[in-house]
Amino acid sequence: MKKGFKSGFAAIIGRPNVGKSTLLNQIIGQKIAIMSDKPQTTRNKIQGVYTTEKLQIVFLDTPGIHKPQSKLGGYMMKVAESTFHEVDAILFVIDVVEGLGGGDRFIIEQLKNVKTPVMLILNKIDKVHPEALLPVIQTYKDLYNFAEIIPVSAMSGNNVSTLLEQVGRYLPDGPQYYPSDQVTDYPEQFICAELIREKLLHQTREEIPHSIAVTIEAMKVQDNGLVDISAVIYVERDSQKGIIIGKQGALLKEVGRQARKDIEALLGSKIFLQLWVKVKKDWRNQDHVLKDLGFRHD
Repeated sequence: MKKGFKSGFAAIIGRPNVGKSTLLNQIIGQKIAIMSDKPQTTRNKIQGVYTTEKLQIVFLDTPGIHKPQSKLGGYMMKVAESTFHEVDAILFVIDVVEGLGGGDRFIIEQLKNVKTPVMLILNKIDKVHPEALLPVIQTYKDLYNFAEIIPVSAMSGNNVSTLLEQVGRYLPDGPQYYPSDQVTDYPEQFICAELIREKLLHQTREEIPHSIAVTIEAMKVQDNGLVDISAVIYVERDSQKGIIIGKQGALLKEVGRQARKDIEALLGSKIFLQLWVKVKKDWRNQDHVLKDLGFRHD
C-alpha cells in the first residue's frame, strides 16, 4: 500500500434525471454510464474509477431512487438503497432548476437511517443565477444535516474538481484497488449493451424506454481486427417490436449507426454490429427473466 494514499467508495444518488450519469462520465472523462432525458435509465450500479497519484475513488452510479411500479423498479430500488451502507461517502445530486420535490423528500427520509457522510451536490448551476442557489440550499439544509454542500455543473465540469477534493477528505488510507488506467470494472460487453440501450432511449417514444433490455449475445475479434458484435434488444410486446424496428427498418438502422460510433470509440477498433429484436412478454415482472438479463440484487 502506498504511503499516504487514500482510497474508498462513493455512491452517486438522487431522484431520476438529475444528472447522476452525466456527473460520473464527467469525472471519469469518458462515457461509461448512459445518459438520457428519460428518467430511471440506470439499472445497475455502474462502477467508475477515478485515480490520481494520491487517491482512488470508486464511484457507484445508482438507479434513480423512486417508488417502484414493477419488479424491475423494486430491483432498482434495492440496488440503490444497498449502496448506502457500503460506501465512505454519499453524493446526493439534486437539480437546482427544479428544486425540492417529493422524490427528494423520499430520498432524505431513507438517508435519515444512514451514518455515512452525505454531500449535497447542487447540479445544473449553469442554468440559474448564483443568487437563486441560496434559498435552494437553505430549503435542503432545513431537512438534513449535510456533511458538505457543493454546487457543480456536471455537463460543463464546473467545480467538479472541488467536488473530488472534498470526497477525498472523507476517504481512509487504503490500497489502490484498480490499475491507474482502469475506469470501470464492468466488462466491455456490458458497456456496449448500455450504449445501444442509450440510443434506443433517444429514438423511441415515452411508452417504450422501460420495456427495453439489451444483451450482447456474441463479441468476437476477427483476424483483421474487426470486432463482430451481435446484440439482442428485448421488448415486452409485439407492437413494441414494430416500433423499435421502424418503417422499413429505419429506426433500428439509425440506432445501430449511432451505437456503432460510440462502441468504436470505446473499443478503439472498427466493429460490425448486428441488432436483433425479440419479445419477452412482461419481462420486467418475471424474476427468472430479470435474472437471465443480468438484474440481480443479492
